[in-house]
Amino acid sequence: MIIRPGQLTLPVNPESIYGRSGPLTLEIGFGDGRYLTHLSATHPDWNILGVEVSMGSMWRAYRRMKREGIEHVRLYHGDARFIVRDVIPIGSLHAIYVNFPDPWPRKRHHGNRLLQAGFFELASTRLGTSGVLSLTTDHEEYFEFSVSEAERTGLFEVEFGEPSAAALQTKYALKWQEQNKPIFHTLFHKLGEGSSKPAIIQQIEMQHAVLSGTLDSIGNFEKQVKAFDGGHVIVLEAFRALGGDGVLFKVLVEETDLRQEVLIQAWQKEDGVYVGLEQFGDPLGTRGVREAVRAVADWLTEQGLELKQSWI
Repeated sequence: MIIRPGQLTLPVNPESIYGRSGPLTLEIGFGDGRYLTHLSATHPDWNILGVEVSMGSMWRAYRRMKREGIEHVRLYHGDARFIVRDVIPIGSLHAIYVNFPDPWPRKRHHGNRLLQAGFFELASTRLGTSGVLSLTTDHEEYFEFSVSEAERTGLFEVEFGEPSAAALQTKYALKWQEQNKPIFHTLFHKLGEGSSKPAIIQQIEMQHAVLSGTLDSIGNFEKQVKAFDGGHVIVLEAFRALGGDGVLFKVLVEETDLRQEVLIQAWQKEDGVYVGLEQFGDPLGTRGVREAVRAVADWLTEQGLELKQSWI
């Protein structure tokens, strides 16, 4: 039920993760999964994908799906922009639901808002001919901002209306109604299509390096930050294996709308030190992961080891 980055092909074939064909529907920011449950119950033929940035919400929704025996929902922890841009095929979405998104109310944070012109243009390429994006929010300024941004693209017709009863039963909907806040709702019907945006994140072959020397010679580790075209890597910590000849490096990899924590392993062999990606957590093998291997290999050369071979 939980989709991990390393399990994804780019773009994905939806039938490969659902085991059947059906209208593909996306909910962005699903909270504890109540609306996903509603969609599954009312549209059993739909293949439903939920994307959420909160790990706590992920596990609450997962437990709800398991408890209620829901089979055709998949969950992804991460940025919806990555999923829409890099994972979902062009023209394959039936609908997108956005319920009570973070409005990022401070003006200097408006660039973090999901529903702005760039996302509407991207969504228009992933939605099918009669596709629709549904927005429900308690934040009037964000609501007006989203409508304005959609209209600015010329790619959507805006239909104002009342939210569904199910949308009003979600966690935040109940909270805001208790505070007598007004709820705003609109449907954005696709009229046209922006320029096609192909996947930016590309998977690459496994990366590794071989160095001469021994790990016994390395000194104290300090955090390393390496930038590359399209992102950066931060080598956060290094750990020696208990009773072993290896060192594990914890690395944060940040690329366009994709954030991964990976483990890079350096292990001692008779003919040298091998450096490569540890498969723990199903990482997506991207350029950023390759750069993480490179950053660890570079640090080891700074410690006196010598690079013999590199497949980076």
